[in-house]
Amino acid sequence: MTSFALENEQFKSAPEPNTGARILIVDDEDTIRMVLAKYLRTRGFEVVAAESGDAAIEAMSTARFDLMLCDVRMPGMSGNETVPAALEMDPDIGIVMLSAVNDAPTATEAMSHGVLDYLTKPIELAKLYDAITRALHKRTLLREQRRVERVIREEVDERTRELEREKGHLRDLTVSIVESLVMAMEAKDPFQRGHSARVSELAASIAEYMGLAPDVVEDIRVAGRLHDIGNIGIREELLNKPGSLSADEFAQMQEHVRIGVEILSPLRHIERAIVFVSEHHEHWDGSGYPNGTGGDSISIGGRILAVADAFDAMISRRAFREPKSQETALEELQQRVGRQVDPRVYEALRAVVRKRKTLVFIDPRHT
Repeated sequence: MTSFALENEQFKSAPEPNTGARILIVDDEDTIRMVLAKYLRTRGFEVVAAESGDAAIEAMSTARFDLMLCDVRMPGMSGNETVPAALEMDPDIGIVMLSAVNDAPTATEAMSHGVLDYLTKPIELAKLYDAITRALHKRTLLREQRRVERVIREEVDERTRELEREKGHLRDLTVSIVESLVMAMEAKDPFQRGHSARVSELAASIAEYMGLAPDVVEDIRVAGRLHDIGNIGIREELLNKPGSLSADEFAQMQEHVRIGVEILSPLRHIERAIVFVSEHHEHWDGSGYPNGTGGDSISIGGRILAVADAFDAMISRRAFREPKSQETALEELQQRVGRQVDPRVYEALRAVVRKRKTLVFIDPRHT
């Protein structure tokens, strides 16, 4: 005798038919499947019956269901094994478990898998109908919640992309404006013309060779383009002096780092690049300026810019000397390794220069 006792009166007093939700009944007992299917069809549901977990999964592969009524204990694939497999195929399906045993651990396991309700046989059909109605309502709410969360995520992602694009445009615009100032300043001095652009590309190549993250490489590239912006606050006669600088004059020249940082500091969207600019005259042994920072305490961008800046200055013509060859510049910088120069950055510089083999960083007039 089935645990679902049916009486004609129950059918006569049933509520109006449901809206046509599709239900998959999974139970290894023929009688239970037949009774449940007959009852639910009278309530307006579309019903498909499966005699096992495997059969249920197969049915789900060819059709979609709103709800699954699943027995717990079945030969082969158990109910608790069927549930996660079903939810993996269709995360939106609602599931109500049926069991002949009031087993708390089993019920807890089932609910942890995403089951919406757990009923113990024998079950009054009216209570079963109520449970199905609740489960379908919960399913609708969960689907709507997931839909809203998805829409919110998509909107947030799109807005984030828009902000990143706007940030990128702002960054490019402001860097371009400052770079124009640098180019205008360098244009006044034939010995400095193109220096910042060459330092920028060399520094970026060194950073790429060292395997730094792309965003760090880009910040180093930007810092290279802007590293001498502070020279705008230094007297031209001092910048173009053909001879050696006095101690007082050298102290004035050192101010170009502070001035450059002050000019760039409002550009908060390039904060890391500004840090690199502020440290491009620091030395590995701590003897540099403006802060006397040394070793790994100097940002990697600062260390790379220091080497790229020194190398380009050596191979470029100056008012007081002819340009040096790349090999000579590399040899002189090698003598400064461990003092002015980070050993790892120097090795990267040498590898990059020798790989290129041509004087790509030198203005043709300097050769």
